[in-house]
Amino acid sequence: MTETLKHVLGLSGGKDSAALAVYMRQHHPDLDITYFFTDTGKELPEVYEFLGRLEGFLGKPILRLNPDRDFDFWLKKYNNFLPSAQTRWCTRQLKLKPFEGWLRPMLEEGNKIISYVAIRGDEDYRDGYSSTHKNLTIRLPFKEAGIDKAGVLEMLEGAGLGLPKYYSWRTRSGCTFCFFQQKIEWTRLLEHHPEDFEEAKRYEKTAVASGSPFTWSQGESLEELAQPERIAEIKADHERRLARLKARAQPNPLRVQLEPLDIDDLYGQAKVCLACHK
Repeated sequence: MTETLKHVLGLSGGKDSAALAVYMRQHHPDLDITYFFTDTGKELPEVYEFLGRLEGFLGKPILRLNPDRDFDFWLKKYNNFLPSAQTRWCTRQLKLKPFEGWLRPMLEEGNKIISYVAIRGDEDYRDGYSSTHKNLTIRLPFKEAGIDKAGVLEMLEGAGLGLPKYYSWRTRSGCTFCFFQQKIEWTRLLEHHPEDFEEAKRYEKTAVASGSPFTWSQGESLEELAQPERIAEIKADHERRLARLKARAQPNPLRVQLEPLDIDDLYGQAKVCLACHK
C-alpha cells in the first residue's frame, strides 16, 4: 500500500481559521490543502457569506462536512437537555465526530495526515485538538511563526477579505445560539436575527420543561433576558465595561480602524470550543 501525505485545515467561519487559510495559501502554495467546514445547520447567515468570499480567495471549494444527524436529532438523544460549558455534546457530536469520521478511512488506508489549527502566538491559554492516532499530526503555524491577533487582522485586510460581517455585533463564531455568548451578544442576536433568537427560546422552554438544569444564558432564561428593562441593564453594563477598557487602552493610531473589539477583552477570556470559535 502506497503511503500518502495529506494536508487538512478546518474553518469555523471566524477570523483566525480564515487567516490561517490565507497564510497557508500565501506561504505554502505548493501544498495541496483540503479546507473543510463542519456545518451544524445552525450557523449565522454571515458565516456562509464569509466562507463564500474565502473560497474565492483560495480558488478552490471548501469541503462541507455535515454530521449524519443534525442538532435536533442529538437534542432529543440528550433528552432535550441543552448543551452547556459543562456538557458540550454539540461540539462532540456535531463537530469532532464528523471530523474524525471523515479522517478515519484515510488513516485506515495508511495515509499520514497533517491538520493545521489556528491557535495564535498570543494564545498560550488555549489548547488544541489532541491527536490520538500515530498518523495524524497537529500543526500550529501561527504559534510557530509568532503571529498574534494584530497579525491575523492585517492578513485578512491584505487579502481583501476583511472580517466576517457578524463581527460588527458579535465575536463568537460557530452556532447561532452558542452558550458561550455573553448576554450582550444574546441581545444583539435578538436585534439582528430575531427569528433565530425565537428558535433558541423554543429550544430552551422545551429543555426546562424536560428538566434540563441549564438555560442558554447563565442565571436567566432568554424570556427574562429579552424583557426591555433587562436589555437596558445589559446594554448599560456593556457601556460601562467599554468605557473602562477605553480608559485603560493605549491608543495605536496604526490600528484604530483595523482592530475590532473582542468580547473577551471586556468579559474575560472564555474557554471556548476551538472547533467552533477559531
